[in-house]
Amino acid sequence: MNGKNKTIKGTLLIAGTSIGGGMLALPVELSLGGFIPSVFIYLFCWGLMACTGLLFLEISMWMNGESNIISMAKKTLGKPGELFAWFLYLFQFYLLTLAYISGCGTLIAQVLPNLVSENWGPLLFVLLFSPIIYCGTKLVGRINVFFVIGLAICYFSFVYLGLPYVNTEMLTQRDWTLSLIGLPIAFTSFAYQGTIPTLVHYLDHNPRQARIAIIIGSSLPFFAYVIWQALILGIVPTYGPNGLAEAFANGDNAVYPLRFFTGNPYVYPIGQFFAFFAMVTSFFGVTLGLQDFLADGLRIKKTPQGRLLLATIVFLPPLIASYFNPKLFLTALGYAGGFGCALLLGLLPILMAWSGRYILKLESPYSLKGGRFLLILLGILFLFEVAVQISLLVINYQV
Repeated sequence: MNGKNKTIKGTLLIAGTSIGGGMLALPVELSLGGFIPSVFIYLFCWGLMACTGLLFLEISMWMNGESNIISMAKKTLGKPGELFAWFLYLFQFYLLTLAYISGCGTLIAQVLPNLVSENWGPLLFVLLFSPIIYCGTKLVGRINVFFVIGLAICYFSFVYLGLPYVNTEMLTQRDWTLSLIGLPIAFTSFAYQGTIPTLVHYLDHNPRQARIAIIIGSSLPFFAYVIWQALILGIVPTYGPNGLAEAFANGDNAVYPLRFFTGNPYVYPIGQFFAFFAMVTSFFGVTLGLQDFLADGLRIKKTPQGRLLLATIVFLPPLIASYFNPKLFLTALGYAGGFGCALLLGLLPILMAWSGRYILKLESPYSLKGGRFLLILLGILFLFEVAVQISLLVINYQV
């Protein structure tokens, strides 16, 4: 396979990893700020996450052969860094698993309101889809192709059918302060850095091809999110009965309010299919990654008994949490972005790059320009994001 084709496939890997269930939360979380502030939030998050993606590229070049975030942390930060990465990885991926189990369970309950309650929706979803994860990567890869195709068809169909219902005056609302509410989930929606070691190995450690794949691949979700945001905020009012503010308060995804504001009978069902495909594709990637991570870290062999143990460890904790509170989709994604992404995919690569460059004096054929100044600036901005998440927690607690 020539280098150009590999670069294209690497680009699609980055874009596909980023685009997923977060799209269903973004319009709801950013609705209070309005469309124009949300575009700036997307641009801000894309810029920061593109920088840390390129830092992961630099760090990957220091590693021999295949690597992962844990081995990178161990090489650059020692045992404390390894333990820190372990904790953050588990924190991040369990929250994402909880978000997608909760979101898909709620969607099933909405489609089958007379048969399945919200509390039992997550269990039904896990019973249907966990056997696919149990069977492993090959089956997931084959089935995921159909879900990705369905996701793309539903997205473009929704854009085509929803465009006539957009009221551009609704896109002029602005509240820059309230737009910060959606910052944590916006970070989650630009997360792809965990795939960088795989990408670098796939591209034969070619830094130029990897850099192109990262920059273009992370830019595609930005444009997809802006179009999606304009459609939802242009169709569904923020305030009033069944508006986005009400969806935010109830923990609903962005598709649910559509049923009340379009005259086309196909828009809402297509939106539901889109929501389901988006969450399932994200669910596959997150749970498969978590299962492989636990198998490696806990040294569990992938025998039938080992796979059953891994499936139990992966699905039981989030399943229990979603049963007692099925409306955790937005909350879990917010925590994953506000703490997990900001620390694991933001602050950690900055610390690893600093240690590798200036303490261990490691050499790489690629290095993100900007030196110490850029690393310090990035660190401050990611700590700001953590501070925003803490402030939201405090406000919610007081309310």
